[in-house]
Amino acid sequence: MKSKLSFVYLLVFVLVVIAAAELIGIQSVKVGTIKINLLPLVFAIVITMVLGIAVFRKGILKKIYSKENVGFSSKYLIFIMLPLMARYGADVAPKIEEIMKVGWVFIVQEIGNLGTVLLGLPIAILLGLRREAIGSTLGLGREGELAYISEKYTLDSDEGRGVLSLYIIGTLFGALFFSIIAPVMHAAGFSIEALAMASGVGSASMMTGSSSALVAIAPDLTQTINSYAAASQLLTSFLGTYTMVFLAVPLQRFMYNLMVRGGKK
Repeated sequence: MKSKLSFVYLLVFVLVVIAAAELIGIQSVKVGTIKINLLPLVFAIVITMVLGIAVFRKGILKKIYSKENVGFSSKYLIFIMLPLMARYGADVAPKIEEIMKVGWVFIVQEIGNLGTVLLGLPIAILLGLRREAIGSTLGLGREGELAYISEKYTLDSDEGRGVLSLYIIGTLFGALFFSIIAPVMHAAGFSIEALAMASGVGSASMMTGSSSALVAIAPDLTQTINSYAAASQLLTSFLGTYTMVFLAVPLQRFMYNLMVRGGKK
């Protein structure tokens, strides 16, 4: 009975947070010559993060942020994302010819998935991480990396703790970061089309945050932005697994053994 009641509290809380975020709407912040558009999605994330801090997590909020509700939310997040992905899949169709013309660019961008290994692994090792670095730098810590690490090492291992940590951090801060970095990169001179392609990083929430920020900058290119982002996302979801297994994993193993003497192979 208590668990059912706390679940009802969760649903009501979600509706209230969504309503509050929509009422806040899109807010623009100017940092020098750069205009950053903060979306309702960003405010929803910030509100739920702040209210989840221990000092606020009392009374009804303690019931809302119960272990059962948190577990339920993470477990069924994919069902919320599926309609969104279906919508983005539909956005690809009107621009399919244009997308096919630059198809090779979408394929080449998959090489960018190696950036987490090339840049992240050395930094992680310098910070003192060892086997945890393998899980936390294999990729962005989305479902593909989570599945691979859990199958190979289990989530109770050091590698598993690394990928789980990144998964949680990405879930909490990913959409917020991409909502800010997209307009910053546009102000730096990158084209809307290039940034739309870069939005598809394998995370629906991160892609939505990035592409929505770009739409706020160039509303006349809404269809192009959504189509490019969706095509990139679908390609990343498909090819990203093969890039990870056949390129990222061997490269990471080589670099780890090179940088950490006595590291397990």
